[in-house]
Order: sequence, then structure tokens, then C-alpha cells
Amino acid sequence: MGIILRLAASAAAVWVATLLIDGITVNAETTAGKIGTYVAIAVIFGVCNALLRPIVKTVGCAFYVFTLGLIALVVNGLLFWLTSAIAGVLDVPFHVDGFLSALLGALVVGLVSWALNLLIPDKD
Repeated sequence: MGIILRLAASAAAVWVATLLIDGITVNAETTAGKIGTYVAIAVIFGVCNALLRPIVKTVGCAFYVFTLGLIALVVNGLLFWLTSAIAGVLDVPFHVDGFLSALLGALVVGLVSWALNLLIPDKD
């Protein structure tokens, strides 16, 4: 049940990002299509983060140290942009216009996801 709640929180965070950032769009026509798109993007973004983030952190360890971790914002933006590209290949109606929109969108998704995940109880 926890994973479904966390997926819903991520989907809600993507929805908030589409509301706040002009360069992030969902082109689904129905409400059910939009909800499905938000869930699909949450899954794609989660998989990208789970697979690529450890590799990027390992390879770019010096950049994380040198920038005191601020490079993580750039990495998140690039992963969000990659999510948009993967969505385009999979014909998911989601698009991010440029790196700045991706950077801001990833920041919004991260903050909203963090806030919503505070409300989800752990198993402990």
C-alpha cells in the first residue's frame, strides 16, 4: 500500500509542476488520460532516478564535492528532461520545453514529493 501512496504523491507532484511551470505540458484530452499520464511520468521519473542517479553520483563524485552538492539540481533537471524524452518515445502526452523548465520542474517535483511523503506513514 505504501508504494501506491508514494506513486500517487509523485504523480501529484508532477501535476503541481505542470500547473506552476509554463514549459511543462500534458496534452491528454480526458481527465482519466491526464491522471494516467501523471502516473506514467511518475513511474518513468522514478525508474530514471533509481537506475541512473547512483551511476551519476559515482562518476561525478568530484563535482558533488566541488559544488557542495548543488550539481544535484542540475542532475535532477537532466533526469526530468530525460523523462520527457522517454515519454515522447513511448507516446505519453508529456513534454518539457528546454532545460530551464526541466530544472524548475524537477525542483518543484522534488519539493512537493518530499512534502507529501512526510504525510505517508512508514511501516515502522
